[in-house]
Amino acid sequence: MLNVNIVRRLRSIVGATYYRDDMEALVAHSYDGTPMLQALPDGVIYPVSTHQIAEIMTILSEEKIPLVTRGSGSNLCGGTVPVQGGIVMVMHRMNQIIDVDLENLTATVQTGLITAEFTAHVESLGLFYPPDPSSMRISTIGGNIAECSGGLRGLKYGTTKEYVIGLKAVLPNGSIIRTGGKLMKDVAGYDLTKLLVGSEGTLAVITEATLKLIPPPKAKKTMLAMYRDLYGAARTVSKIIEDRIIPATLEFMDNSTIRVVDDFAKLGLPHDMEAILLIEQDGDPETVERDIERIREICMLEQADRVEVAANREEAEKLLMARRSAFTALARLRPTTILEDATVPRSKIADMVLRINEIAQKYQVTIATFGHAGDGNLHPTAMTDARDTEEIHRVELAFAEIFEAAIELGGTITGEHGVGIVKAPYLEWKVGTAGMEVMRGIKEVFDPHHILNPGKIFAKETKKRVVLQHG
Repeated sequence: MLNVNIVRRLRSIVGATYYRDDMEALVAHSYDGTPMLQALPDGVIYPVSTHQIAEIMTILSEEKIPLVTRGSGSNLCGGTVPVQGGIVMVMHRMNQIIDVDLENLTATVQTGLITAEFTAHVESLGLFYPPDPSSMRISTIGGNIAECSGGLRGLKYGTTKEYVIGLKAVLPNGSIIRTGGKLMKDVAGYDLTKLLVGSEGTLAVITEATLKLIPPPKAKKTMLAMYRDLYGAARTVSKIIEDRIIPATLEFMDNSTIRVVDDFAKLGLPHDMEAILLIEQDGDPETVERDIERIREICMLEQADRVEVAANREEAEKLLMARRSAFTALARLRPTTILEDATVPRSKIADMVLRINEIAQKYQVTIATFGHAGDGNLHPTAMTDARDTEEIHRVELAFAEIFEAAIELGGTITGEHGVGIVKAPYLEWKVGTAGMEVMRGIKEVFDPHHILNPGKIFAKETKKRVVLQHG
């Protein structure tokens, strides 16, 4: 527990109600969406303004007390687990849409705002904010920024970083900085906006964001392509892009995922298919019709067993919801579900899925794979039981080999979930020793006392590489 005088000072900033150190609050904020990770904080604080956060950070900096910023705790890499205790700062009170600027097509929001609420408000005004992480109904804008979240529309529209054009943030010493703004061009100095996006709460506390909006597409069409051959599905993905068609959504589910999702969503999906592609195109009506017809032709040329186009928007939404529910459906199978996000060039998707299957068989663990085929971001998902320590060890060995396989195929250890605790021991595999030194230097400049989200991104020790015996 913290010193009584420090607690008194923190309560004087936010009010007694908004600083808690009772066991209920501490336990509730000791874990996030990552399985098998938990650590109690010393206190939980709920600020309502940037000014309050600046005052809080001044105290924490003086006293060298760790701080973890938290939205809804849907993080999947242990990024919001307070592994060194200290304070968890919950941002949900800072949930206002400050401004929607129709002249500049921007919105300025507080970062505790729920993503889906923001998206719905923007769409009610006839505008479009494309980033759509699967957790969008509970995740916050701040959490999306911290992890540079992706989503189903990432292939065509990009990820969160493409839409964050300005930030307000509090540094560990309590100073307030502003980056970017409501402008499309700005090369005045280093791009601190992009540096903070994806920094996982290790450099500053982001309190406000200015986000780029775009006009909505006028039409959408959704289709399912079903394959008995995994490589046929993978070739389809490459051929669609090679044909200069960029779908809004191009998603992949393997056979294991198909079976579980169908049991969960009751869509009548065929259980004898090795892979399904969920494809959506949007834009002008004529372009959508032309693209969907050409995509159908490509699917059939690549030996799709059958192709079905959703008859209406309601049917399309059911298909998209089925894909979004993949993790939920898989989580019903065993007590513990570990969802990862190894990413490879999209031309290597089939190779990666086959490698995942080989690795799962090697370690005798159950892994289903789904993900964003269009950008090569796959989600190998292990169904296991945390109480079985021997099986968990095999799962860990399997994922280490999966990460190395992704790198060997020209990919990376994480495409959208972030590094956090879980991927930290593997980060040097991807960025190298020199890259780690550069990142440590950046951390030192922003946070010399290492109080912001300590224990994340930078591992005490890098894992030894797995010696892969393949091919």
